[in-house]
Amino acid sequence: MNKDDLTAWALANGWQMIAGSPSLTKPSSPKEAIVRMVLKATVVNIEVKKPAGKWEKISGQGYAKIQPDPESGMPLGLGLDTIPGFAMLMRENKDRMTFAKLA
Repeated sequence: MNKDDLTAWALANGWQMIAGSPSLTKPSSPKEAIVRMVLKATVVNIEVKKPAGKWEKISGQGYAKIQPDPESGMPLGLGLDTIPGFAMLMRENKDRMTFAKLA
């Protein structure tokens, strides 16, 4: 997967662009990013915002090593499928975006 593929997947699955990065937000504060995908020239990093406001890298991988899941399309290799709480956070963000379109 490349930068464009990852961005398209993220935006289709509940992530939103905040400060130039695909990001997930807290359900209680939908304008503040708590998880972001930092897309660099050769690698992508997943970062989580700590309570003190500092970003901490929790995973990263080169684009060549990231492959889409054949069934779900989720990028494998970044840990999105193994990090506890990410699946639920992505689902909450996607649901919020879907219901916002209906309103």
